[in-house]
Amino acid sequence: MEPAVDVMVVEDDATVLAVVTDYLRGRGYRVTALDDGAAARDLLRTARPDVLILDRMLPGVSGDALCRQVRATAPRTSIIMLTALGAVEERIDGLEHGADDYIAKPFVLRELRLRIDAVVRRSRGTRAAPTPFALGPFRVDPASRRICLNGTEMTLTAREYELFVFLLRNPDRTLTRDDILREVWGWSFGETSTVTVHVRRLREKIEPEPRFPRYLLTEWGQGYRFTVEDAA
Repeated sequence: MEPAVDVMVVEDDATVLAVVTDYLRGRGYRVTALDDGAAARDLLRTARPDVLILDRMLPGVSGDALCRQVRATAPRTSIIMLTALGAVEERIDGLEHGADDYIAKPFVLRELRLRIDAVVRRSRGTRAAPTPFALGPFRVDPASRRICLNGTEMTLTAREYELFVFLLRNPDRTLTRDDILREVWGWSFGETSTVTVHVRRLREKIEPEPRFPRYLLTEWGQGYRFTVEDAA
């Protein structure tokens, strides 16, 4: 039996908070519900939920600030940001601050649950751990979901890990943003800016000089290509 999923919901709209909390608890999730950013900030100094559902506009402390805090202290916690319908800039900003996924308001509760299940499934991995493998200076241990660069463990979010493993398993292959959305996010369609932001974040962690990448290259008009040959 899979362990229960701990979800923290931080939302200042009382109706949204109550509906989401009741729905998730009714389906077996352990839910902590908060309506204030400052209270969430204090609790998140020690709490380690599996998933944090976070509204961007919060009293006390903003959702962006909470997102940055969690990324610094609990990189394995998956973050789903709640954004305004159609606000592309808000979605990009949320991803820039470290969110793994986003969902636009108003949303369907079943879609939120599917998004939660998807990030948890990816963060926990499968029961049968694949064999470790290496490519260039990078070594992947799927059992522990860790990647090392030149022997030093990297600090990656759950989504960054999934993206990087996908790239490492497809070296020297040009991958479109739609390819990446489908294989890493499980989306048949969506904002490709999501991929762009995560690629930028990943480059900051794997490249000696992110502005001039050696490993994760942009193929203009096509997508991205990961290589260790060009970096030699």
